Parts: sequence; C-alpha cells; structure tokens
Amino acid sequence: MPESPSLAAVLPDTAARALYLAVLREGGLVRAAEVSAADEPALQRLVELGLLVPRLQDASYSAVDPRATTERIGADLRGEGVRLLTEADRLPELMGELTRAYDATPKRRPGTAGVRYITGVEEIRHEISQLSEEYPKGGLTAQPGGPRPAELLPDSLDRARRIHQRGGTLRTLYEPSARLDPATVRFAAEVAGLGCTTRVLAAPFQRFLVFDLTVAVIPAAPDYRSAAVVDDPSMVAFVVSTFETHWQQAEGVNWSALAAGSADPTVHDQTGRLLAQGLTQRAIATRLGLSERTVAGHIARLREQHDAETLFQLGWQMRGDQS
Repeated sequence: MPESPSLAAVLPDTAARALYLAVLREGGLVRAAEVSAADEPALQRLVELGLLVPRLQDASYSAVDPRATTERIGADLRGEGVRLLTEADRLPELMGELTRAYDATPKRRPGTAGVRYITGVEEIRHEISQLSEEYPKGGLTAQPGGPRPAELLPDSLDRARRIHQRGGTLRTLYEPSARLDPATVRFAAEVAGLGCTTRVLAAPFQRFLVFDLTVAVIPAAPDYRSAAVVDDPSMVAFVVSTFETHWQQAEGVNWSALAAGSADPTVHDQTGRLLAQGLTQRAIATRLGLSERTVAGHIARLREQHDAETLFQLGWQMRGDQS
C-alpha cells in the first residue's frame, strides 16, 4: 500500500533519517558547527519534526525520543478524522528503525530499580532537554543558588514556550536573591506571561526537577556534576510532596512589576526592614541569599545614615522609622 502524501509529509525523509542515526551514534548530541552545509536541510527537517531540539547556550542539538514525535503526530492525524486513523496507527512501525536506534544508543545506562545515574554537566543538560520533550505537560523546578546563570536562560525560556504551546505549565522556586538579578527577573517575568509561576523561598532547599509528576531529576553529588533520574512512583511522590511543602512556604513575586522597576525594595532597604524586625546579621544574609560580608556592608552604611553607634541602637531606630 503506497504512503499517502499527508503521512509522508510528516515523516523524516531519507537524508533526515540518516542524519538522526548519525547523531545517535555520537551519543545523541551534535554541535551546529559539526553539521555540513549539505546536511542543513535534513537538520532543519529534524528540528521541524521535533526529533532534534536546539540548545542555544552551546549552539548544539539534542536527539529526542521518536516516541514523543510519534505521539504528537499521531494526535494531530487523529484530529483530522477517521480517514487518517489507519495512517496514524502505522506511525510506530514507520518510526521503528529510529526508535530501536534510540534505545540502543549507550546514553541510557541502567541503574538500580527506578533510578539511573548520569555524570557530567553536559550529559545532565542533555537528559533534561530530552525529558522536557518526552514529558510535555511541564512540571516542578527547585533552583537554589541565587540568580540563574545568564547563559542558560535562553534555553529555559525556549523550553517554557514549547511547554506552553502544548498546554503545559511550570512552577519554579528560587532563592530571594534571584529578585536582585535583572536577567533572572526578566526571565521570570517572561515565563509568567506563558502561565508559569515563580516564587521565592527564604528557607534552605535542594535542587531538583519533576516532569509531568512522573520522573524526577535530583542531585547525586554535592557539586551537581552527577544526577539521579528517578521514575519509581513512590520516590517521585516524595519529591513532589517536598516541593508542595516548599511551595506553600514560598513568597509570590510580581515579576513583571519588578522587571519594570516598580516592585520590591532594594537590598539596602530590605536589610533595614529585616533589621527592624529583629533579625541578626547572619539571619538577614540567609533570608536574602547574600554573604554576611555583603550584609555587614549595608548595615555599616545604615549606621552612618542613622548615626547609630551600636547594632542594637540601629535596630531600635529602624523600628521607630517603620512604625
């Protein structure tokens, strides 16, 4: 039975298939500079189909499980009516070669039951890119460490847009000091426009991600250079419960107003406000996600402004100003 034009139009052609298989042989990741001019049309075709996902921070492309593409295309075809239902059901068979090659690539190393381990920052980012495509409804993200690295924000924004287009959403936790970084504030304001919610949590918390409440990625080493990918339901449920507890304790932020410069006091003002509440220098540093040395500098300037000889006297005067 010959392939109908409608089905052929949504499948990778011979050149695209060959390029996808070549990428898998390289571990599922290819840099843009490594793609020849002759392969550019095939590369663009794979990106259009979602079999390769661009990563802006290092100008590379990550291979995505063909099952994710199969499910998306299948849903579109079924939406066109009964006439295309048979063709949609053939997709797993037609994508079988690519699926078998994807499963055979050495990137997926088995671990203990429900857990597999990944080592290396690049490999972890590659895994997160794949999971965000394979589990398209969004998820939960806990990101301690203050402001987000600026080089990662374009990819994160691109990922949030794709999740939004598929009807998903994201909830994210940052430390309070993230509110002081212009790039992080602009990013949070942009994803807020996509229906994503970002809060700040003053209490200590660990880094982790959860995809579709089904798979979690948690640190496997203190330096974050090793991660565990967990799909055991009970373990994932525990991670989700931890996030929900943090979420209830976290503070909402008007990121759009903050990006426009009309919300949240400056660090200097926040230091004075917390000092007036009776917090110690160390407690203020923890709350704002700053070093004690930085907070000490703000306190020294406040003492000069208020002509206070001691920290106790300064706190007393600050409380008077707040009343």
